[in-house]
Amino acid sequence: MIERALISVYDKSGLEELVEALAGYGVEIISSGGTARRIRMIGYERLVEVSEYTGHPESPGGLVKTLHPKVHGGLLLDRDRPDHRRWMEENGVKPIDLVVCNLYPFEKVVTGGADLAEAGDNIDIGGPAMTRSAAKAALLYDKVCIVTDPAQYPEVVETLKENGGELTTELRRRYAHFAFNRTAGYDSAIVSYLEENL
Repeated sequence: MIERALISVYDKSGLEELVEALAGYGVEIISSGGTARRIRMIGYERLVEVSEYTGHPESPGGLVKTLHPKVHGGLLLDRDRPDHRRWMEENGVKPIDLVVCNLYPFEKVVTGGADLAEAGDNIDIGGPAMTRSAAKAALLYDKVCIVTDPAQYPEVVETLKENGGELTTELRRRYAHFAFNRTAGYDSAIVSYLEENL
């Protein structure tokens, strides 16, 4: 069963239904910045700020928040391996079962004719790193699910209901594939923009 989720999204549409479903299973949510504020507005109580969890304040402009060993360790380490589990316990790293992350709207911004500074400001770093960590863990250990698009929320909610608060191997693997495809497309869009504008 999902015990802990990390939610960090640029596009906050559809969060209500997902958060309400997670509330039904007592899931602890780790979140930051505007996402945490939105989840609080929904009325969710089991919310921990990323800065509180990591012990590191969010940097100015939110540029550095999820790039931390407590985040990536909670995704990439195998909680079933004694050496991994011991390191997690020694370093206060909690397993994260679900990541909900969508990226800064780089493609939309550059389609509107952004200059290099605006385009660069909309290159997401922490989001793709976290997305890739979660997707890798989904394939390696079948313990983590990565959700990268609000259009996936209804299927996640339905799967949770059908499986008593758990997600399926098939869904985790399919969403991992979708996640790697998303980050590949994102990087490709950045490269294409730079090729035309440098």
